[in-house]
Amino acid sequence: MGLMFRKRKKFGPLILNFTENGFSSWSIKIGRWSWNSRARAHRVDLPGPLSWKQDKSRS
Repeated sequence: MGLMFRKRKKFGPLILNFTENGFSSWSIKIGRWSWNSRARAHRVDLPGPLSWKQDKSRS
């Protein structure tokens, strides 16, 4: 099993994600709601260890 490099840079609600190959995706997180450009999915953090996710393909 190999190691994977991941790095995140946060600029307020904007998050830039990097891998060993460079830039990979960006996300926006406002409160409990977030959206990721790679997965194109909305996610809402719920109380405890739960979260709700809606993929673009299901909308």
